Amino acid sequence: MAINEALKAQILRYYFVEHWRVGTIARQLGVHHSTVERVLSHAGVQREQQRPRRASMLDAYLPFIGATLEQFPSLTAARLYDMLTERGYPGGPDHFRHRIAQLRPRRTSEAYLRLRTLPAEQAQVDWAHFGKLTLGRAERPLMAFVMVLSYSRYTFLRFYLNAALPSLLRGHVEAFSTLGGVARKILYDNMKGVVLERRGDAIRFHPTLLELAAHYRFEPRPVAPARGNEKGRVERTIRFARDSFFAARRFRDLADLNAQADAWCRTRAAERPCPEDRQRTVGEVFQAERPKLLTLPDNPFPTEERLEVSVGKTPYVRFDGNDYSLPHEYVRRTLLVSATVETVRVLDADTVLASHPRSFDRGQQIEHPAHIEALVAHKRQGREHRAKDRLHHAAPSAQALFLAAAERGQHLGALTRGLIELLNTHGAAALERAIAEALERDTAHLAGVRHLIDQHRHERAQPPTLPLKLPDDPRLRTLHVRPHDLAGYDQLNEHETDDDGSDDNA
Repeated sequence: MAINEALKAQILRYYFVEHWRVGTIARQLGVHHSTVERVLSHAGVQREQQRPRRASMLDAYLPFIGATLEQFPSLTAARLYDMLTERGYPGGPDHFRHRIAQLRPRRTSEAYLRLRTLPAEQAQVDWAHFGKLTLGRAERPLMAFVMVLSYSRYTFLRFYLNAALPSLLRGHVEAFSTLGGVARKILYDNMKGVVLERRGDAIRFHPTLLELAAHYRFEPRPVAPARGNEKGRVERTIRFARDSFFAARRFRDLADLNAQADAWCRTRAAERPCPEDRQRTVGEVFQAERPKLLTLPDNPFPTEERLEVSVGKTPYVRFDGNDYSLPHEYVRRTLLVSATVETVRVLDADTVLASHPRSFDRGQQIEHPAHIEALVAHKRQGREHRAKDRLHHAAPSAQALFLAAAERGQHLGALTRGLIELLNTHGAAALERAIAEALERDTAHLAGVRHLIDQHRHERAQPPTLPLKLPDDPRLRTLHVRPHDLAGYDQLNEHETDDDGSDDNA
């Protein structure tokens, strides 16, 4: 609290002249003891002098505590308490913890130099997590790729559904294209897509990132561990994007969100004052910096995800949780999937077998109608081929019957289905005999074969077979029909005779 000069004078007079203690002054003047302590501190009175400390049972152990904390600064108060109780300390743990917090050596605060860069000399890159996005049955992380030019503070912001290496590469390529050039150095933290392994200054970069750097001629530079201040520009920009852009933001889908982010970078983010020159905006400083960026190469760096996949028995490839169709001729093969944010292509060497729009849902089947139609036709032909092969083995004369039927322009598919039905109903011997006789009589058609089978059964005094196909209704399986007494029909016949007027005794 702020106090007036009269109150300050009273506090100093009661302390130095009347020799009142801090607590007495605070009670008598109706102020908090911290207010009294602050006034005395400004007057040069040390905190230890303000409150004379009473003797404590911990005093005898202070040299041991000081030496131990000097050697092990991060040793916990609980462990120190156990060590002192083993040495005879009789006090409780609560006051002990409070005293250790006062005695523990404090790490000196580190001062940082304000880092300045030349135009087009440096950019900083980082990922930021912005929650999750629900797409159908899938829940994807919403990740923001942020690149900031260190001199002008011009910002590139683009959202992706993961922070994997392909998204990292896409972020760089799209940022370079938007900025119209490349900074000479790019700073990163030790993210996996950049640094595979680090031992001090010995760094093993990701080989794909080195290919990207060689393509665009920039120098990748990871910051030192625990040195976040070295890329403070991108950290502050991420906080700025959270508050100024993303808070309460509404969007239809990822494309709409990125379109809004591009507009925000060109307007709100570019219109703020530039820290390097408060008289100009970020956008104005960027326009002066832009011609000094490294020139873009003629062709952008390839950023497609490429993955070898094994095709099973069904004509689909599995990629990122979804199944994509391909021609059925390529089952049981190892193929290559090449994917962008918009498209998934299936390749056999350099031949494109299928191209589909990419889905970020889960468990979906993305199909091309031509692939399914070709598979259905292939299966139909296969069934007809297997049926003809079965007929050929069961009734060798069937081959001649098909040739004769084809000459007469008959539907061979209907003939195949009819002969299979006769084979299932009457057996191979009966069908072979009927087909051979139909060929002799020049009645090479399905009706002729069926008629001859019925005729042969009649000659053997066998009733004709009437195949009955009931609907596949579970209620019919439990249906019981009670037969009627047929004697009533005999009585009906007698009544009809009487009505005719015939009488045996007449």
